[in-house]
Amino acid sequence: MRTIAIGDIHGGYKALLQLIERIDLKDDDQLIFLGDYVDGWSESFEVIDFLISLSRKRKQNNQVAPIYLRGNHDELVVENLQATIPSEMWLFHGGQSTVDSYKNRSKNELELHFNFLRNELHNFYELDGNGFFHAGFHNLKGPHHEYYANITYWDRTLWELALAVDPNLDKDNDRYPGRLKIYNEVYIGHTPTDRLGSHQPINAASVWNIDTAAAYKGPLTAICVETKEVWQSEPVHTFYPDENGRN
Repeated sequence: MRTIAIGDIHGGYKALLQLIERIDLKDDDQLIFLGDYVDGWSESFEVIDFLISLSRKRKQNNQVAPIYLRGNHDELVVENLQATIPSEMWLFHGGQSTVDSYKNRSKNELELHFNFLRNELHNFYELDGNGFFHAGFHNLKGPHHEYYANITYWDRTLWELALAVDPNLDKDNDRYPGRLKIYNEVYIGHTPTDRLGSHQPINAASVWNIDTAAAYKGPLTAICVETKEVWQSEPVHTFYPDENGRN
């Protein structure tokens, strides 16, 4: 079995299809999507529809069903698509593309998607000693001890901490951060790697960041946890030449 984590999609449906094709899925592959399926490119509706369909098809075919994590944008879209006056900040940060994508959809389609976004997403996931998050966690004892559930898809401090750790510091050293000892490895999205000048996954301490800026000028990325094999789509903006995404 391969465990495959997939980074932030942000409405890039065409890139998602290409990435899935390049992965060449097997029946026992465990896909873990790290959240932020919406807000950016023009096909947020299609992305959510595909994810719902993928889960259904894999279950029907007795294949391992995907795990879907909740990103901060996935929470925002539920709040704002149903609001009388959506947040201007959300609209500016990719929300307008999602509003446009959901125009003229049927009541049944909307209910199906809202149910998925409300009830089918995990705040985080643990497997084989590894942790999977959209953003990370803050509590020194781990995510099960957070006072606020949304920390795991909003808070960036775990990634900042990992980047700040001296790479020569041994994990057994008393100065090594306790948060980074809870899991063997942690896989996150949320903070685009292009902030560090890269469109590749970045490993810092025990944390792997695979948000390779699909919402901007980067590709959509997947990584195999066991082997560290990486698959990427073409840069997502090339599928949408007449759009700005979140650029």
